[in-house]
Amino acid sequence: MEQNLNQYKIFYAVASAGSISKASENLYISQPAVSKSVSKLESSLGVTLLKRVSRGISLTEEGKALYEQLGIAFSAIEAGERKIKTIHGLGVGKIRIGVSASLCRYILLPYLKGFIEDNPHIRVTIDCRSSAQTTALLAQGKIDAAVAVKSDIISGENFIALGELEDIFVATPTYIDNLKMRTGADISDTYSLLSSADLMLLDEKNVTRIFVDEYLRSCGIEPNNYLEVTNMDLLIEFAKIGMGIACVIRQVASDGLKSGSIIEIPLEKPMKRRTVGIVFAKDKFSSAAAEKLKEWVMSNKDNIAASAGGVL
Repeated sequence: MEQNLNQYKIFYAVASAGSISKASENLYISQPAVSKSVSKLESSLGVTLLKRVSRGISLTEEGKALYEQLGIAFSAIEAGERKIKTIHGLGVGKIRIGVSASLCRYILLPYLKGFIEDNPHIRVTIDCRSSAQTTALLAQGKIDAAVAVKSDIISGENFIALGELEDIFVATPTYIDNLKMRTGADISDTYSLLSSADLMLLDEKNVTRIFVDEYLRSCGIEPNNYLEVTNMDLLIEFAKIGMGIACVIRQVASDGLKSGSIIEIPLEKPMKRRTVGIVFAKDKFSSAAAEKLKEWVMSNKDNIAASAGGVL
């Protein structure tokens, strides 16, 4: 049977002080109360723990064994308390964030840089997976937060919007000219152009791919040929060497568009912008470090968006 922790503390104090009277003074309780507590503990354990002697008390063999183990236990408790104080004082902790590779580079990194500078003792680990996998991990409490596009599943008070994503189609001018020569496609007609092109998209299980497929169907566009890639950065690199027309996020393609290595294909019906943000685990899974990240993002999101030139 488990004993009252207070009885163990009182016994340990008596054994450490070497007398009931000194233990009484140290604990600020009466001597009868100390004696009664030790007697109850002995009765519960069915052994004699100490004997009164002329100079105080003497531990029995059982008492010595218990005293030794209690010393180990109480030392461990004190160590735990010290660690908690250190964590609280320095802001030590760990945060696990799930995010796709593209969103990590173009959306999450600006926030992580500032957060780590302000909270150097918090360890951040990144789990790069697809948005669908990330959402599942978040629901299971295996990660603390995720960067994802807002949806019917990812919404609510735990979702903090960081900005909007704009999906566009890009290619090299040379590829467009060659496509016209090869197929006779009317490059002024977006639908005809996309239907005739080698269209490069993310793989079918990707959330962005699902969104793009819905757009293509709504426009009645049936591409001639698909090239599926798992990484958006690779889509841009393939587009730059003239492999086809790639559907990418504007933020990811910004450098190529500025340099002129790729151009944007004008759309008669622009794709709807999508809200991207950071969503945190439900309260029952939330850690102190994750709460600190949530507060930091809320306090700094406007400044970071402004410094990014409105990209976020």
